[in-house]
Amino acid sequence: MNETLFVQLLDLACGGLLLTAVLVLWRRELVVIIHVFAVQGAALAALVGVLAVHEDSIELGAVAAGVLVLRAGVLPYLLRRALASAGEARRETRPLVNVAASLLTAAVLTLLAYAVSRPLVELAPSGLMSPATQAIPIGLTVVLIGFFVLVTRRRALSQLVGFLLMDNGITAVGFLTTSGVGLIVELGVSLDVLLAVLVLQILTARMRETFGDTDLDELRELRD
Repeated sequence: MNETLFVQLLDLACGGLLLTAVLVLWRRELVVIIHVFAVQGAALAALVGVLAVHEDSIELGAVAAGVLVLRAGVLPYLLRRALASAGEARRETRPLVNVAASLLTAAVLTLLAYAVSRPLVELAPSGLMSPATQAIPIGLTVVLIGFFVLVTRRRALSQLVGFLLMDNGITAVGFLTTSGVGLIVELGVSLDVLLAVLVLQILTARMRETFGDTDLDELRELRD
């Protein structure tokens, strides 16, 4: 793969990561949010695949396939199963921040990510500066947007998606920083994420069976 094509494909994959994170902020329907998250998983797998071809690494290619299966297939499937038992709670009806303010915050977080990651990018020697290193701010932006979703949404399922967005962003930063991580490391991290999703899905189902809803504000009223 020549350098020009590599840069174009890398930019396309990073753009998909950032765009899907912003779409999660924009949309309120949980089923749409899950579909967008699946697309982001595919974009992350594409990013790893581009790095694998550029580095001519079979191990990295296997990691890309695993990322695609887990983050674009298994995790969205588990989220859809959780949503299927949600009854009428299929929409984030009362987020703490409205759509316009959320999109404005996404722009601010993007600028913040570029400002914070600039010293990290400049640490690389000028001769070793690569397009992957320069794309690190995109991964950090996804992390910040995921955290924003986590703290501003009221539905437990929406907050779970925010947690997974953060994990996708952290994974992207890891790959862009090191041009790939070991297969065993990525496998261990992915299994941890899968286990966390399964546990949170069970907890969400238990809350719904006990209290009839997963709106965290209503659960706080029950506690009070």
